[in-house]
Amino acid sequence: MTAPLSIQAGASVPAPSRPGEALVRIEALEKIYSTRDRGNIHALSDIHLDVAPGEFLTIVGPSGCGKSTLLKILAGILKKTSGQVRVANAELYGPNRDLGVVFQAPVLLPWKSVIDNVLVPAKVQKLDMGQARTRARELLEMVGLSGFQDRYPGELSGGMQQRVGICRALIHKPKFLLMDEPFGALDAMTREQMNLELMRIWKEQEATILLVTHSISEAVFLADRVVVMSPRPGRIAEIMPVDLPRPRNLEMFNTPVFGKHVGAIRRHFQSEGGID
Repeated sequence: MTAPLSIQAGASVPAPSRPGEALVRIEALEKIYSTRDRGNIHALSDIHLDVAPGEFLTIVGPSGCGKSTLLKILAGILKKTSGQVRVANAELYGPNRDLGVVFQAPVLLPWKSVIDNVLVPAKVQKLDMGQARTRARELLEMVGLSGFQDRYPGELSGGMQQRVGICRALIHKPKFLLMDEPFGALDAMTREQMNLELMRIWKEQEATILLVTHSISEAVFLADRVVVMSPRPGRIAEIMPVDLPRPRNLEMFNTPVFGKHVGAIRRHFQSEGGID
């Protein structure tokens, strides 16, 4: 097991993005759903957020606060009511090749092999399949699944299936990876190992990641910054820089600095409303 690290405030934490540097820029974002009885549900209100290139950002908030709604808008699969979303300096109007998405469940096609599941986005985007197949093999090797490329999803554990889902999201080399509670269905031990795996992938792929989670400790452990959302209508209540050095290990869960961050977020929800 990796030796514990000495935690020092301010160590190895990327600075928050500054104007002109953002890979993703969200300005005055609003989302209002119309209901069948001609009413309205105000899901998101006045969201302003910049995400810097290479940043790992996590989002936490109570159930129903609009976390997944925000992610779906960023993925281009849900229309905003008003405001602006820009990715790589271009306004976002729908699905975008600069984006990759990992869902709560892997959503693998059971009749396709592991490698063919990874290649689905490459086929949809009509990429060079020779190059895509080479990249798929490299990604599967990176996540420890090189011997499973011809297996089928039903032959894999939950953690292995989620690794396939991550490879699929990375196949087209997206600039921005969106993850919606990707490890929520896993047991605690597997979830911790997947957190470590995700941080390794993030570093090796030089990715920019936004991850939605219900776990405060997971949010703190993974992130450069944690975005804390209020109850509906979802607003950004706080953006907390995480002053934990990288690389990180599981021993950090027991350190005073880690506990300080988790406690600060938990106190926020105790005053604003519960969190799962």
